Amino acid sequence: MTGLMKGKRGLVMGVANDHSIAWGIAKALHAEGAELAFSYQGEGFGRRVAPLAASLGSDFLVDVDVTDDASLGACFEALKARWNTMDFLIHAIAFSDKSELTGRFVNTSRGNFTNSLAISCFSFIDVARRAAEIMPEGGSLVTLTYGGSNRVTPNYNVMGVAKAALESATRYLANDLGPQQIRVNAISPGPMKTLAGAAIGGARATFRHTEANAPLRHNATLEAIGGTAVYLCSDYGACTTGEIVRVDSGFHVLGMPQQENL
Repeated sequence: MTGLMKGKRGLVMGVANDHSIAWGIAKALHAEGAELAFSYQGEGFGRRVAPLAASLGSDFLVDVDVTDDASLGACFEALKARWNTMDFLIHAIAFSDKSELTGRFVNTSRGNFTNSLAISCFSFIDVARRAAEIMPEGGSLVTLTYGGSNRVTPNYNVMGVAKAALESATRYLANDLGPQQIRVNAISPGPMKTLAGAAIGGARATFRHTEANAPLRHNATLEAIGGTAVYLCSDYGACTTGEIVRVDSGFHVLGMPQQENL
C-alpha cells in the first residue's frame, strides 16, 4: 500500500534529532504522501530540524514555545496562511527537570510538577483546540505517552503523573471533538533510545530489561511507531478515537519478568 496520506497536510511537533520518535513518525507520514510542517523551540533545535525537514521536502518550519499563548497563536496563524486547513497533528512534546527524573517521586518540587504538567499535558489540550479550528472536515490528533503512566517505573516520577493526565486528556478531547469528526489518540511505545528517554535515570537498564522480557523480545522501532501513526492519521483510522495504542512489543501484558530472568 502506498499513498495512504496523499493530499493530507499536518504539523509535527517535537522533532529533536533523527532519533526522535516524532522523526520516525514524520518519515512514515511523508513516505505515504503527507505534506508536513514542523515546529521547534529555539534556534538550536531549529538548526537540527531544518535539514531533516528539507530531506522530506518541507520548508515549513515554525518556532513555537508551547507555554506562550502568543507563540502558539502565531504558529496556527502561519498554518492558516499557508494551508488554510490541515488534516493531522502529531504532538511529541514533554519536559521535566532532569534532576527530578531520578530518585524518589515523593521529592517532586511544586515548580517542576506544575511545569511538567503544563508542557507535557496542557500543551496537547491547547494545540488540540487551536488545530480543531482549521480542521473543518475532520482530522486526527496524535500524542505520545508511556507505560509509566499506569505502572510505577523507577525514576519516571512526575512524568508518570503527567502522562496519566495526558492519557485522560486524550479521552476527554476525543469526546469533545468527535462531533467534528476529529479523532484523538495516543501512542504508547516502550522505552526508546531518544534524547528525552536518556534524561530518565537508569534509562539503559530499563531498555535492556524490556528488551529481554517483552513477549517479542525486542523494543519498539521508529518504523513500527511511525506505521501506527500512519494508521491513526489515515482514512483507515476513521473509526478509532480515544485510544491508547501500545507499541511496546507486548511488554504491557506482563505481570512478572520471563522465567529465565527471575
